[in-house]
Amino acid sequence: MRDPVSKKIKEIRPSGIRRFFDLVADMPDAVSLGVGEPDFDTPWHVRDEGIHSLDIGRTFYTSNAGLKELKIEICKYLNRHYGVSYDPTHETLVTVGGSEAIDIAMRAMLDPGDEVIIPQPSYVSYEPCAILANGKPVIIELKEENEFRLTKKELLDSITDKTKLLVLPFPNNPTGAIMEEDDLKGIAEVCVEKDIFVLSDEIYSALTYKKDHVTIASFPGMKERTVLINGFSKSHAMTGWRLGYACAPKVIVDEMLKIHQFAIMCAPTTSQYAAVDALKYGDEDVENMREEYNGRRRFLMHRFKEMGLDCFEPYGAFYVFPSIQKFGMTSEEFAERLLREEKVAVVPGTAFGDCGEGFLRISYAYSLEALKEALGRIEKFISRL
Repeated sequence: MRDPVSKKIKEIRPSGIRRFFDLVADMPDAVSLGVGEPDFDTPWHVRDEGIHSLDIGRTFYTSNAGLKELKIEICKYLNRHYGVSYDPTHETLVTVGGSEAIDIAMRAMLDPGDEVIIPQPSYVSYEPCAILANGKPVIIELKEENEFRLTKKELLDSITDKTKLLVLPFPNNPTGAIMEEDDLKGIAEVCVEKDIFVLSDEIYSALTYKKDHVTIASFPGMKERTVLINGFSKSHAMTGWRLGYACAPKVIVDEMLKIHQFAIMCAPTTSQYAAVDALKYGDEDVENMREEYNGRRRFLMHRFKEMGLDCFEPYGAFYVFPSIQKFGMTSEEFAERLLREEKVAVVPGTAFGDCGEGFLRISYAYSLEALKEALGRIEKFISRL
């Protein structure tokens, strides 16, 4: 019988995050710091709106592009927080999480052989999505000495006549790195000069701890060449509701909508009604969660200093990316031994690109009690090395 599986799919590696998540599932006394999922419940007023939508029978399909009232609230939210204006009818698409938006944006924009610049370490989906869209990933290895920020020079050095798209993954998963206004200004100038489009994944934009988030779409000449992706999973603790969105020029959104129509139909109706409430009334919830995350972030940095674990200070998302290079082990070896000997699960940096070697991703989307227990175990492990 002929091989039933696509060669392209077989060559794509499974997610390195899920492997450790699956391992810890069989260890009842293990402490997991591996998954980037808020430990907060979705705020009650948001859940109530979802329940109400079911009670009154809103169990129908919505418009393919999403509820009109949700798209209006998305555009109000982006204008209120980041100073960018989008047309809810023609420039906004509601998706099944930010991950779907990444996938269909690349499929809508890339022709075979188009190069996609992907700074790493970064979210595990970018490279596979580029390959599935027949693009060619071009990796920029971000450096700790630059606080894992993308520099103008690094971008210029990676551009060829085949470059079409830059992925801008900030605030960053796994490093917690951010890009500030001065950083983005140089990147925007290059994109305009070289006629490059940007996929700006801003799913952690609400979780910044140094300065307010700035979107590259707000710079001159950039809105017309940017696909801004965001969602509700991280900011509003709505991971299981599976809801995201993309805002982009109409010419791009129209083609993304075609793929969305045929593959998805529409995002979950109940989730969309709940998200309207989240955007209207959820700013205080987001602020409260951000303050809690910031306290955990500061606690981890303090404990790392106490135990002699090197880590640059991250100012976004809910991850830290400590270096374990001085211990003479690979990231995989360190993470496997830590799990086996102390029953603490973290993610090897290499899950986010080869340049993640020598680092670990630790999520602080967990209670302070869990973090204290895990850090105590990590300190014991390090003391034996």
